[in-house]
Amino acid sequence: MSTVELLDDFEAGELSVEFEGREPWELLEWALDEYGDGIALSTAFQEGDVALLDMAYRIDPSVRVFSIDTGRLPQETFDLVEALRERYPDLRLELLSPEATQVQRLVDRNGPNLFRQSVELRLLCCNVRKVQPLNRALVGLDAWVTGLRRDQCASRSDIRKVEIDHDHDAIVKLNPLAEWTEEEVWDYLRENDVPVHGLYAKGYTSIGCAPCTRAILPGQAEREGRWWWEDAAQKECGLHAGNLRRDP
Repeated sequence: MSTVELLDDFEAGELSVEFEGREPWELLEWALDEYGDGIALSTAFQEGDVALLDMAYRIDPSVRVFSIDTGRLPQETFDLVEALRERYPDLRLELLSPEATQVQRLVDRNGPNLFRQSVELRLLCCNVRKVQPLNRALVGLDAWVTGLRRDQCASRSDIRKVEIDHDHDAIVKLNPLAEWTEEEVWDYLRENDVPVHGLYAKGYTSIGCAPCTRAILPGQAEREGRWWWEDAAQKECGLHAGNLRRDP
């Protein structure tokens, strides 16, 4: 952890109000200046993530960016990684993997497709492949940036632009796109010719691991292509557990 003084919930709330109605890159510019090497951008290579990556790179090409390679990602995700590396030659992109021994133990005990058996086992799979690598990635950071938006699903409808992440040593969690709509994100991507995930052209709207993601049908919500076999109103993997706790 750096010597930067961390915010408390009240201060984070004040900042969130201050940046409400302002452009995402204004919050990014403030945060990159405030936290320097103590901040990182988390990306799952979805539309909002790559929009933020483009914004942050324009402000500071040395910004740290990390993503989690769960071991079950579709090939199109790696194709996008290569496109981003070509587009942003100075990009500091880290692909983090889960602990191999934990994955082996998980599969040995429950099979490779345990996530289809129950919500509990699906969450266990997400925990080993995604949540624990994230926990390790955030150690030593003062702040991290996500692409969460309020219009994505019910569990994200009241996220703030600046929050305290009590799941990770009370570091600052920044959601610069919180008030943007899906349409605004895509307008930015088109206007700035940002590379996007190839599965969007095939009807996908929320992309994660290959066996847990599919294209949606007309009229379905953005995240209904995730874990579609579950009867759940709030589809989160645990990376943003605070969203669920805040819901009534």
